[in-house]
Order: sequence, then C-alpha cells, then structure tokens
Amino acid sequence: MTNHNNHSRKKKVAILIEHGFEDIEFTIPCNGLKQAGMEIVVLGSRMNEKYKGKRGKVSVQPDATTTEAIAAEFDAVVIPGGMAPDKMRRNPNTVSFVQKAMEQGKWVAAVCHGPQLLIEGDLLKGRKATGFTAIRKDMINAGVNYLDEPLVVDRNLITSREPGDLGIFTTALLSRLGYGGKDAALPEEKDTSAQWWKLADAWGGSTKGEITRGLNIALSGERYSMEALEQYTQKESDHEVRSLFQEMISNRQRHIQKLETYLNTLHEKPSIVANIANQYAKVKSTFTGSDDIYQLRCALGDVQTGLGDISNLSAMYTDPVATAIFKEIYQDLLKYEQRLAQLYRRGIGTEIQPPKPTTGVAL
Repeated sequence: MTNHNNHSRKKKVAILIEHGFEDIEFTIPCNGLKQAGMEIVVLGSRMNEKYKGKRGKVSVQPDATTTEAIAAEFDAVVIPGGMAPDKMRRNPNTVSFVQKAMEQGKWVAAVCHGPQLLIEGDLLKGRKATGFTAIRKDMINAGVNYLDEPLVVDRNLITSREPGDLGIFTTALLSRLGYGGKDAALPEEKDTSAQWWKLADAWGGSTKGEITRGLNIALSGERYSMEALEQYTQKESDHEVRSLFQEMISNRQRHIQKLETYLNTLHEKPSIVANIANQYAKVKSTFTGSDDIYQLRCALGDVQTGLGDISNLSAMYTDPVATAIFKEIYQDLLKYEQRLAQLYRRGIGTEIQPPKPTTGVAL
C-alpha cells in the first residue's frame, strides 16, 4: 500500500479522461501537479484514441487505460467534469479502478460532474461532498450530504463545483500530497481574499483579459436590461407589473455596482460596448408596442435571454469572484422569470387548468 508519509518519493497521480471532458478541469489540475514535480498518468478507456475536450481546446492521448492501471500504484486520482464522467461511469473498469483507489485510502478528487462516476461506484453514501448544481439531486439521492461550497474534503474525498473553484481544488490536492509550505507560495485553501484567478491563470486557466471580457459581457446585459425595464415601466399601466419592473430595476442596479466594483478591483474599466448597452435598449424600445401584455412579454423574453447568457458565463472562467457574481445574477433572473410568467398567464387569462376527462371512444 502507498505510504502517504513518504514525501521524498515522487507522487504519482492518475487523471481520468473521456470524450467531452471540460477542458480547463483537466488542464489546471494537470499543470498544477506537474509544476509541483508530480508524475501524471492520464487514463482513458482505450489506448489508441485521442480524447477531445468539450470546448475543443484540448486533445489528449492517454498514457494507459483503466483496464490495466493498478490503483495501489497511485497516490491520487483526479476526475474532471464536463460530459466525460457520464461516459466514464459506463466503463466497469473505470468504476472499479476508482472504487479500489477509494478503498485503499488514496486521494480521490472530483470536480463539477466528476461525482457522477462516484455515484456509479456507490462511493458517496454517508459522505460530505459537492459538485455541479445540475447533479445536486443525483448526489443527494446517492446518499451524500451535499454542500454548496467551493471545496469539500471528507476523509480521502476532495470535491469542488465548477471551473471557478479550480484554483482552490488544485491547491487542496497539492497540499494533501505533501506540496506546500512557504516555498510553494500557495494560499490557504479557505482564504477568501486570495487572488485565486492568478493561481489558476498560472496553471492554464482564465487570463485577466478573459475574465474582464466576461465581466463586460455581463455588465452589457445588465445595463441593457435596466434601460429596457425603464422603458417598459413607462408604457405599462398595470400597477403590480410596474411594481415588479421597478424591483427588477433596483436588482439590476445592484448587479451593475458589483460588476463595476470588481472591474475596478482588477484595475479595469467597462468596455465601450458595456457603456452604450443602455442606449441600444432605448433605441430598440421606440419600435416596440405599448400594450401591457406586450411589455410583460418583452420583459420575460429579456430575462430568458439573460438566463442563457449568464449561465454560459458562470461555467467559463476560473475566477471564483466573477463566477459568484454571475451565479447571483442567474439566481435572480430565475426568480424573476417565474414571477413574470405568473403575471403573464394572469394577464392573458390562461392559467393552466387540469384537462377535462374525455368520454366516448376516439376514432
């Protein structure tokens, strides 16, 4: 059995791979571990195949397969997310490899959708863990105590939720493999004031320029939405709808302030596009109708567009601060979509009714 106290021996880590893995969730742990002097072995299902990342940025030839790999020879196993874990869980050899690693006390680190593989191996019951929000219920149904936190460590299991957590996730794994101390210059994994994006960037994550672009995309959307809501409010006569629009405007203002504040923290400024987004909304509103239902439907459409855009941003950047802002915007939009939909159904008089029982025989 591997002796985890032997820090002089070069640590050996398996990174599992399948088609559709989240590129950055492979790249950052791989680079971070390699830079720390650890031996990386990439394990796939088939040897003579090149595995492509979900975003098309990374293509990897495995060093070996989970069929031939021996869990006892490794100190840790990393499971990236994306669509890959759903394929990994279909391979009994991959499932068995992770089960043995867990049983032998090896560090098992899964991020995003990675816990899907752990579910298949019945490895989550009674554990504390986290994962991507879309598999939260799957994890709970598998018996886990799900925590919505950037990093959850329970015995030899390390889990994180999304790309924004990768700096913390990789640091946690490194420290448990014996890499740390003053010379390593790694922040404490619970340090919320640390500039985790810089560490992630050093390991191949999002650059400052990329994060800035993402923040400006979100800022453009919020400024457009706020101006559009101002225009809808002027044309809307229903008091309850107007009140909701005004509440949404205040919500947009808070988002804008958070985005601008963080841009300022990064020593960046709003882009030209972000600065004129409200003007575009003002011009567009001059060509829209003026009846109450039309304003309500336009607002609902804007929210649904925003949901799609901000959902993409939430999963793109390896910066926990930007990701947290995007997720807050997403949750607020989700809430307002439901409230707008209720008012819209009321307005057009089509609240869903249960189907009437049919009689007779269909011909």
